[in-house]
Amino acid sequence: MIIKSAEFVVSNKEISMLPKDNKPEYAFIGRSNVGKSSLINMLTGKKKLAKISGTPGKTRLINHFLINEEWYVVDLPGYGYAQVSKTSRKEFSSFVHEYLLTRSRLMCVFVLIDSRHEPLKNDLEFINWLGDNGVPFVLVFTKSDKISPNKLEHNVSLYQKILKKYWEELPPVFFSSAIDGTGRDEILDFIENTNRVVYK
Repeated sequence: MIIKSAEFVVSNKEISMLPKDNKPEYAFIGRSNVGKSSLINMLTGKKKLAKISGTPGKTRLINHFLINEEWYVVDLPGYGYAQVSKTSRKEFSSFVHEYLLTRSRLMCVFVLIDSRHEPLKNDLEFINWLGDNGVPFVLVFTKSDKISPNKLEHNVSLYQKILKKYWEELPPVFFSSAIDGTGRDEILDFIENTNRVVYK
């Protein structure tokens, strides 16, 4: 897929104020500081499209970006940042959950996981929540350039082993690096193929 245009549309936490639910949407979410904004910028080829911050938990709104005037990348607030108050975390999760459960054109959620870590509770809980609620998702193991191939395979295998306890079918897995562009073609091809089904 060739990205011809990528434009910021709106930031909001009021579901009623989001763009009309009439184009395919692909949401990106993960633990705070997992490299979400960097991945979005890498995929779109726009270095400053999504704001990158050194402060975890910075994204607190739902951000829509219109791609090729046909579909949306949706940047969702990260989860699991300890220094955000419980009240704020509850508020974030409330409107994020509402978004995930009510957007009829949400094609897939890309759950970003830091590949350097073995399975983390917050990631597993969120993955299982998506599965329990029938929300389609895939896993993206980020920062793959910062870990050895053997360690990467080990960590991914641990995730798959745990998830097999709960699910008969495992979600697709991608690997990414915002530094060297790993995963860009594979993720965009996945989106393109999904859009083909939508626009048949």
